[in-house]
Amino acid sequence: MLNFIKNIGPVEWVVILLILIIIFGRKILVSLGRASGETVRELKSVKKSLTDAVEGTEDKPEKKEVS
Repeated sequence: MLNFIKNIGPVEWVVILLILIIIFGRKILVSLGRASGETVRELKSVKKSLTDAVEGTEDKPEKKEVS
């Protein structure tokens, strides 16, 4: 359905970005980009927390001292 997105090159992305800037204005796009970045950062933080929690609860075999 959205296979055409794979075929968009860098020049097309620049044209799309320029059109969006003309339509919505630079200020809105900057705030939207900033909010998107913060969301991605928060999701990475949550993923790391969950991964650490899962790895911490697994039963790890204890090392036995050989004497």
